Amino acid sequence: MKKIITATLAIALFAAPVFAQKSNDALVAAINKAKATCENPKKAENVNTWLTLAKKCMDAYSAPTATVIPGSNRDELALLMGSEKPVSTEEVVIAGNTYLKDIYANKELYFDANNSLRFIVVTKPVAENLLEDAAAAYRTAYAKDVKAAKTKDIVAGLQTIASHYTEDAYNTYTFGDYSASSVAFAKAAEAVAGDPVNIIDTASIYNAGFTAYYAGEYERAEKYIKDAIAVEYYGEDGAAFSTLADIYAKRGDDAASRAILEEGFVKFPQSQAVLIGLINNYLNKGDNPDKLFELIGEAKKNEPENVSLYYVEGNINKELGRFEQAVKCYGDCAVVNPDYEFGYIGLGVIWYEKAVEISDKAQVEFNDAKYNALIAERNQALMNALEPFEKSYALSGDTSVKVGVADYLKNIYFLFRNDKPEYMAAYEKYNEIVKSGVAQ
Repeated sequence: MKKIITATLAIALFAAPVFAQKSNDALVAAINKAKATCENPKKAENVNTWLTLAKKCMDAYSAPTATVIPGSNRDELALLMGSEKPVSTEEVVIAGNTYLKDIYANKELYFDANNSLRFIVVTKPVAENLLEDAAAAYRTAYAKDVKAAKTKDIVAGLQTIASHYTEDAYNTYTFGDYSASSVAFAKAAEAVAGDPVNIIDTASIYNAGFTAYYAGEYERAEKYIKDAIAVEYYGEDGAAFSTLADIYAKRGDDAASRAILEEGFVKFPQSQAVLIGLINNYLNKGDNPDKLFELIGEAKKNEPENVSLYYVEGNINKELGRFEQAVKCYGDCAVVNPDYEFGYIGLGVIWYEKAVEISDKAQVEFNDAKYNALIAERNQALMNALEPFEKSYALSGDTSVKVGVADYLKNIYFLFRNDKPEYMAAYEKYNEIVKSGVAQ
């Protein structure tokens, strides 16, 4: 049924933007007045003059969302925001999730399936560059504060600015604007760098580079990822090294790409991204990848009991197609540490993949004798995978790892389910675990 808007309501709807504009005008006027005061040579020497300018900028920055509390229920917000009503509402999908978007004259509010506010996007700020102006005012205030009487307030103000930039960075990242996200992360780091805060925001520095990389802005990405590495922030599993190496590779500098991968490999030998990057670098250049084994050998001398090095050595051999050597390395893991689950997983996976490879050959073999021989070989490979998979399942305390291993076990036992009752029982057990996602 078509909605009928009463005259009174219509007047209120049209009047609201006028009141908002007046409010914005007042905020801008306050900023301009504070700036004019800062231009007065005598008053410019007073720390409070600059603190006032910073405060006016922050007030204007916060004004569009003054009545909005993140995480609030949509119905609660309707009461808090009073006469401020959305112009329209629509359903949107962001990163695979559905949200209800309320569109206001100066902002957009995004609510999840539980009606909770998840994102706030200011579409019409009171003025541009408010956080930048506030940060500059705080830094000038610090320079004028010769007695250090206001240092605490200045530090708090700059940290608040950094938190706003960080929030903006994550929001724009969620919306897929990686370029804007990179800029915001960089500004978050800059806000607290140097006096008087003196915090190295390693995560924001790294994220500035990582998002720039996603945006295809490789020069910016290189700068910030290098800065992150310099302060020993490497990202998850050494991703800083593999990302920087890819930037060099895109530029055609294979030597620099290899050098940074080798540096990353020393620090994160278990990183698949670093490992695959190194192997590809060697193979693409036609070089001998045995250099990788030299690096592993040096690492073993320093840490002979580091079982992950044997696991990585198995991964290298596997990637190079050296089946027997990989099997030996994965087996060596159990010798070094019988409770290391990933060695058993590596052994199970390589035998399972061998079985798949043999099965593929059998499918195109028309000679019955050869076909039967291949099937027997496949079955033996699967049996070789069973014990290490069972062992890894028993050892692991990680539900996601156990469910992943259960998927392999389910497939193997399914093939042999009619051979023995216990195989059928095992198939049913692991099939239920995979379906439920709950490990026993």
